[in-house]
Amino acid sequence: MQNTILFYNSISPLIYQVTTIICGFILPRLILGHFGTEVNGLVNSITQFLGIIAFLELGVGAVVQSSLYKPLADNDNIAVSKVIASADKFFRRLGYILAIYVIAMLFYYPYLVRQNFSFTFTVTLIVAISVRSFSQYFFGIVNRLLLLADQKAYIQYIAQTVAVITNTLACYILIAFDFSVQVVYGMTSVIFFLQPLAIHLYIKKYYALNRKIHYDVEPIKQKWNGVAQHIAAVILTGSDTVVLTLFSTLVNVSIYAVYYLPMSGAKLVIMSMISGIEALIGNLWAKQDLQELRKVFAWTEWLIHTGTTLIFTLTAILIVPFVQVYTHGVSDANYIQPLFGVLLVAANSGHCLRLPYNIMILAAGHYKQTQHNYIIAAVMNIVISIMGVKQFGLIGVTLGTMAAMVYQTVWMAWYNSKNFIQWPMHNFFKQMATDIATSVLIYIVSCNIIIQCYGYLDWIIVSIKATIIAVSVIILVNSLVYREYIIKLKGCVYNMYKKLGGGRQRA
Repeated sequence: MQNTILFYNSISPLIYQVTTIICGFILPRLILGHFGTEVNGLVNSITQFLGIIAFLELGVGAVVQSSLYKPLADNDNIAVSKVIASADKFFRRLGYILAIYVIAMLFYYPYLVRQNFSFTFTVTLIVAISVRSFSQYFFGIVNRLLLLADQKAYIQYIAQTVAVITNTLACYILIAFDFSVQVVYGMTSVIFFLQPLAIHLYIKKYYALNRKIHYDVEPIKQKWNGVAQHIAAVILTGSDTVVLTLFSTLVNVSIYAVYYLPMSGAKLVIMSMISGIEALIGNLWAKQDLQELRKVFAWTEWLIHTGTTLIFTLTAILIVPFVQVYTHGVSDANYIQPLFGVLLVAANSGHCLRLPYNIMILAAGHYKQTQHNYIIAAVMNIVISIMGVKQFGLIGVTLGTMAAMVYQTVWMAWYNSKNFIQWPMHNFFKQMATDIATSVLIYIVSCNIIIQCYGYLDWIIVSIKATIIAVSVIILVNSLVYREYIIKLKGCVYNMYKKLGGGRQRA
């Protein structure tokens, strides 16, 4: 049963992420081609400024999920209801704060871009985009956390996949009929408002929750101890666009956004790999089944590191040819920035390499104990990015992220080794050395196949060649260094094949 749930929780986010990646390429390209570089930069800038409100979540989401592991494992509906009731109160208040923040933003943000866009144009676009953010705090976050903690992530991923496809089709039609960018993003907000509403109805039907239950003692024990972790996460993932808006140009914001498209796709693929594993690790830690936890963690570390090496090395090789094809015909900015592309990939790969260690910290609820690490990483990122952007432009904003990720990954690995499952640090350094050697070898072997791409067909052919080379190198290197995991991976692939195809053959 547990393997079946893990399979559903692994395949559903993968389908969602692939759908998101494909649709994520289509819609921004339509915006860029139809409305131009500066409007595309404005949209991405507004989205990031609205994302600043996530600071006020203060890491409570991760703490809520951690607080649900034990009562769910014990089938304690009363304890689950208390956690949900407390979380509902917090996020409802955050929704009100978001509304106030949007009103304030309507007054101050248009002056930041007044040389490029009229006050009315900017205000209406902010309103259209903000509805989506507002709806998630009132209807979406708590229910999503409950499903994640209860190892039912596949429910929300199915709903999200439907929403992404519906949104892309609707926006394509609106752009084809020459509707304004405000109408396009207004439709996006409406569609993504319906998705958390559907999840809310599912939770109401299948969970015996008392959202108005009274409690004398705060059920979320470390509600405020996730502050540093959350602020650091928001800074590490969302500060670059804000820094570029304040200290550079909207053109650079647009260039960054285009390069971040394949980058975000790569991160989504890796994140989909851990959606089921994260809840499983939390469940094992809650039960203190340390022997099984060590096995799961060892497999998770290798899988995430190997997957990150494969996906991000391919992204580094293919990102400039992709941007070349993606921006064909757009002549109002220079989108060919090879050094920036490679550094952006390297900086963001660290976000994924640290995931297995971050998962253990969150599952164990060690928020207060690890705060100083997150604070140092956040300060490093923001200070180096601001200093770098003034002198190096786009390249400068990647330097802060890269420095912070290197520091945080090594520190988290050390903390896990010392405090949780006694995972020796030489295992970590062996894994990192394997990652680097594999990535360099893939690049050396693949560099001769990169040619000038004049269309998507050229890029797809090059991508297939690079993927074949990368997978071959990955298998070769890991067969020498991590043979037992390659054997296990073959078994997992075979079992997945039986689940997807074997049943139909027998039928």
